[in-house]
Amino acid sequence: MPDISRRARDLNLLDAIDKCAREKFDGPIWRVVRDGRDPLLGAASRSRWCDGACDVLYTSMERNGAIAEIYAFLTMQPVFPSKPRWFDYQLKATTERSLVFADLSSLGRFGVDAARYRERDYSATQAIADAACFLGFDGMIAQSARWNCQNLILFTDQIAPDKVEIAKKPNEALSWDAWRKTARV
Repeated sequence: MPDISRRARDLNLLDAIDKCAREKFDGPIWRVVRDGRDPLLGAASRSRWCDGACDVLYTSMERNGAIAEIYAFLTMQPVFPSKPRWFDYQLKATTERSLVFADLSSLGRFGVDAARYRERDYSATQAIADAACFLGFDGMIAQSARWNCQNLILFTDQIAPDKVEIAKKPNEALSWDAWRKTARV
């Protein structure tokens, strides 16, 4: 049965995003996952670039960017979880139709307030991602809110599985204490 509680997509936003170029990306990306999780497996979530309607694979152009994103999530817990082990994977991705935002200011015309980007109000960014997925984009490149780098968000329903692969497996689990010291967080 269809989800009738879903709000209608903003036609102006759809038109604006549809006018954007579909850009190619081919290169290395990073992803941090909990022990036992497939680093190539996306999921629907309620996060900056996903309203839960489609599966996304969150990655970052820099290793520290991927780590910082997970670290920010873990620090929201009442107690920082020390038992689960986390691993950083270097992946390789190839997209054909990515929506690219060069910087935070380029998100402004789509209703994103750059001054409040680090906050956890995701209404504007979720609407952008939902529209991009609906329009057939296979990914998005946008500024990380947690590190000074770009993230690549892949829409797993729009990208062929063979377009994302593991390039380098980690040798050991992440040490949050060591990372915090070197990253100065």
